[in-house]
Amino acid sequence: MENRNTFVAPSLLASNFLELGKEVEMLNRSEADWLHLDVMDGRFVPNISFGLPVISHIRKATKKTCDVHLMIEEPEKYAEDFKKAGADILTVHYEACTHLHRNIQQIKGLGMKAGVALNPHTPVHLLENIINDIDLILIMSVNPGFGGQHFIPKSLEKIRQTREMITHYKAHALIEVDGGISVENAGAILDAGANVLVAGSSVFASKDPEATISALRKA
Repeated sequence: MENRNTFVAPSLLASNFLELGKEVEMLNRSEADWLHLDVMDGRFVPNISFGLPVISHIRKATKKTCDVHLMIEEPEKYAEDFKKAGADILTVHYEACTHLHRNIQQIKGLGMKAGVALNPHTPVHLLENIINDIDLILIMSVNPGFGGQHFIPKSLEKIRQTREMITHYKAHALIEVDGGISVENAGAILDAGANVLVAGSSVFASKDPEATISALRKA
């Protein structure tokens, strides 16, 4: 996996919140590269998850990269707060940002890596004009808002299109994929051009999460 410059980012949204400290300890022991943290506001997506205080505590409990995915309206109002809470990467949704270039500049100006997420219906070519400004493109392979959904097959073609665009523009952005990822389909997702696998239910619902993370690394 390392040869393909790829990373595994378990999503804490699928973890046992009553045992969050133990879950983070497990991820610290595991081969996970990043901790993926989904923030939902009940407006942009039909669900509410966790926010700044939880991320702040997770930051204190790990030295691994905190990959924060904002599924919220008006993310510019909170970017500085997420930096203070410990985000290393801050990803906003194309669909939530009227002034996306300004959002990206704000995030990078605060010293974080900047990502842009695309919902399943949003075409990747819409990122052409900012592809060289962003560090990460998050392809949603399910409709955002809930865990445990099935991978949308069309996402593989979307990943390939994203890889072609990055190559064409000589950009450096990583491709992250989130939704319905398992040991069974991880290889195909990586072969399509992805760098970062976000895995929630497949990790935390498994009998041996650490072994599942290891298997994803070997996909």
